[in-house]
Amino acid sequence: MRSLEDFARGTLSGIRTQGRMRQRRIVERWLGSEPIALVDGAQRLVFCSNDYLGLARDARVSQAFAAAARTHGAGSGASHLITGHSREHHALEEELAAFTGRARALLYSTGYMANLGVIGALAGREDRVFEDRLNHASLIDAALLSRAELVRYPHAQPAAVDAKLAAVGRGHALIATDGVFSMDGDLAPVAELAAIAQRREAWLMVDDAHGLGVLGDRGRGTLERADLDAASVPILMGTLGKAFGTCGAFVAGGSDLIELLLQTSRTQIYTTALPPALAAATRTALAIVAGADEERARLRAHIELFRREVTRLGLALLPSESPIQPIVFGSSERATAASDALWKRGLWVSAIRPPTVPDGTARLRVTLAANHSTQHVLRLIEALADLARAPQ
Repeated sequence: MRSLEDFARGTLSGIRTQGRMRQRRIVERWLGSEPIALVDGAQRLVFCSNDYLGLARDARVSQAFAAAARTHGAGSGASHLITGHSREHHALEEELAAFTGRARALLYSTGYMANLGVIGALAGREDRVFEDRLNHASLIDAALLSRAELVRYPHAQPAAVDAKLAAVGRGHALIATDGVFSMDGDLAPVAELAAIAQRREAWLMVDDAHGLGVLGDRGRGTLERADLDAASVPILMGTLGKAFGTCGAFVAGGSDLIELLLQTSRTQIYTTALPPALAAATRTALAIVAGADEERARLRAHIELFRREVTRLGLALLPSESPIQPIVFGSSERATAASDALWKRGLWVSAIRPPTVPDGTARLRVTLAANHSTQHVLRLIEALADLARAPQ
C-alpha cells in the first residue's frame, strides 16, 4: 500500500501530464465598480466572473451588508431551525418567492448544497432521476448521493427523455436540468421538458443559476423567457452568487414542497445559516435586479457585439444567447495557451478543460457583464483577432 504522500504525488503527476492542472490566482482587490482587478500583483480586465450585473461590488449592496452587520453581527451562529433564522432571512425568502412567482422559497448556503438537499429529499432507492449529460456537477452528484437510479440523456434532447421515461420504472420520476448550461451557455429545452413531465407524470426541477436576473423581459430567468409558470416547473433552484452578486442559493416552489424540504432536506437542516447581513445585502440586490432593465439591455448589446465580431474571426464560438460565450479550442494545451496569451495582454479569461468539459472540447469561457463597457468588449475582440491570426 502506497503512502498518502506517494499517492498524492503520483495522482498530481498524471494531472500535470494531461495538461489539466488547475491554478488559483490571488485577487488582491477590485478597482472600483468596473470588472477590473489587481490579481497576483497585476491589473487585469476580467472576463471570467459570473457577476453578470456587476452587483458584487455595487455600493448599495455593500452598504446594506455593512448596516445589517452592525445590527446582526458577522454570522448567524446556528442553523435556520435553531437560532440562525433572522428577520432578514425570512424577508428574503418571501421576496424571492414573490420574484419567482411561487408560494414559498427556502434559503441554502450554496447552490451545490441546494441541489444535494432537494434531490436527496425527493428521490430515493425506488426512484429515477433523469439528467442532461451536461448538467452541473452538483445535480449529477445529488442524484448519485440520493441512491436513486440516475438516467442520463443526450444533451438538450427532450425526445430522449420521453423515450427513457416511457420505460417501466418503480417509484417517482424526477427530471433535473440546468436552465442555462454553465460551460456551454446554451439554454435547456424547458418548454418541451415541462410538457413531457406533465404527460409522463414526472416532476421537473430547473437549476436556473445562470439565467435568473439576466434572461427574460423582467430578469425572471429561463422560465420567464419560455413563458412557464410554477405549475409547469414545480421546483426552481437559483443561486445568489451570480447575477445577484452575493452568496448562497434558494429553492422556490409550492407551500407543501418547501415545508417538506424545511423538514427533511439534510443540507438545509444540518448547516449554519448564511449571515443575516448577507441576507440583507441580497434583499437590496434583489430589488436592484427587479428594476435592472437598462443593465440587461446593455448586457444584451455586449453579447450581440461580441458574437457578431467573433463569428467574423472564424473562431469556434458555441451558440449561446446568455452572458456565457465559450470559444472551443479542442485540446487543453491550445485552450491554456490562448488564456495565457490574453493574460499577457491584461485580460483574464479562464481556460476550461476536461474533466469539467468533455474530452476534445477545451475552451475559453468568456463571460460578459453589464458593467463592462463597449470599449472593454472591443479590447477583448481585438485580442481574440490576434489569436485567430496567429499560426497554429
